[in-house]
Amino acid sequence: MKPSPPLLNNLVSIAQRAGDAIMAVYSTDFSVETKADESPLTRADQAAHELIVSELKKLAPEIPILSEEDTDIPGRAEWGSGKYWLVDPLDGTKEFIKRNGEFTVNIALIEQGRAVMGVVHAPALGVTYAASTNEGAFKLAEGSADQWQRIEVARHDGKTPWRVVGSRSHADDSLTEFMSRLGECELVSMGSSLKLCLVAEGAADIYPRLGPTSLWDTAAAQCVVEAAGGKVIQLDGSPLSYANTEQLLNPFFLVHGISKTNWPSLF
Repeated sequence: MKPSPPLLNNLVSIAQRAGDAIMAVYSTDFSVETKADESPLTRADQAAHELIVSELKKLAPEIPILSEEDTDIPGRAEWGSGKYWLVDPLDGTKEFIKRNGEFTVNIALIEQGRAVMGVVHAPALGVTYAASTNEGAFKLAEGSADQWQRIEVARHDGKTPWRVVGSRSHADDSLTEFMSRLGECELVSMGSSLKLCLVAEGAADIYPRLGPTSLWDTAAAQCVVEAAGGKVIQLDGSPLSYANTEQLLNPFFLVHGISKTNWPSLF
């Protein structure tokens, strides 16, 4: 089985080519700069950004692009009510620098504040996730002879320990406090947007993010989660939205599969 929309297949190809550009830097003794917000930047971030932007402009020149590496764009505030691309050329730069493989390329198509198409590609792990709201969610693993596997979130029975995903580089006391309210848990650490993808493929039950993230960190993977039957909600239960392009930071959120839990009551 393979994702069928031609546009989605094009996004997969672009993300995988960006992954190749990232891996070309990964194999070298690269340098690390620090951006104004104190986050790290490498040649790989920029190389992936330039490739993705160039290819998206060829693919759909009428759709504007918001990338982590290019946010100073006139008229950005007007995009939320229409279509725009939301891109993180290299999500998990800290994991890239640590060389643990847990970094991704994220490309999402946003329509009226919702991620309707998304690709998450982890080049060092050889894994790609792709989804659209009409087609469902899929995973392609290296060595699978181009065989895409349809994925779905897990259904928690309320009896077994919760499988909770935590950030590899941003763990804090708020996650520990949340888990104490939740009950018996097993913690799985992971970097980048792969945390959301673990929930999407049923390898974890929930991912509480009680710290800062940006729009581009989550959009593509949120599409994968929702197309797989899960949800990405703010702490009041409303869906995480991309309608406000003036506010680049997400509110705190929770990614979850299927259960009978009243999630907002835990916050």
